[in-house]
Amino acid sequence: MKLAIFDLDETLIAGDSASLWLEYLVDRKLISADILAQEKCLMAAYYQGQLDMDAYMALTLAPIRYWPAELLAPLVEDFVRHNVLPLVYADAKARLNWHLAQGHTVVIISATGEHLVKPIAHALGVEHAIGILLDYCDGAYTGLTRGVYSYQEGKLTRLQEWLQQHGFTPSISYGYSDSLNDLPLLEYVDQAAVVNGDNNLYRLGLERGWELLIWR
Repeated sequence: MKLAIFDLDETLIAGDSASLWLEYLVDRKLISADILAQEKCLMAAYYQGQLDMDAYMALTLAPIRYWPAELLAPLVEDFVRHNVLPLVYADAKARLNWHLAQGHTVVIISATGEHLVKPIAHALGVEHAIGILLDYCDGAYTGLTRGVYSYQEGKLTRLQEWLQQHGFTPSISYGYSDSLNDLPLLEYVDQAAVVNGDNNLYRLGLERGWELLIWR
């Protein structure tokens, strides 16, 4: 079993899916535009590796609190089709397709909520996806999360849980990410690739002998 692990935001797509989702909801006047400024401040901390994930998830999940999953699903589908797929890097799609053609097990893992990560993965032809787990009650989102965040070291924890649940033992693993937040994941895989990395990650990748990719 050969495993290919892809980060989502700024790795497969030219943007952040959670941010794009909030913009989508604002454009449709489903939520107030005030949330965008608050989210931007929190994302600045993310790029410094200092994001308060509790605060971020509380903010970004507030708009879907009490939404029944079946009513939200068509909105997410429309969002993915019109706001996410046009941002997929052509080089990313080609690499995804190469791994799939080789018969590798491909998984997309992201620090975005599963309500977005799974539909995006499905639209990209990827069966397996890991995102931050959301809490439900009577078929509706509560605005809360469950379990370990798939963020920084938590990404590796969630991946290892997923491998154990599926009984998978990779003979070789590939990993792709743009972010220093994913350093634990890149250090875990056999063949790591830095995608459109910033200067710090690029230099680290150069030192480690990792593949250095510029995807367009």
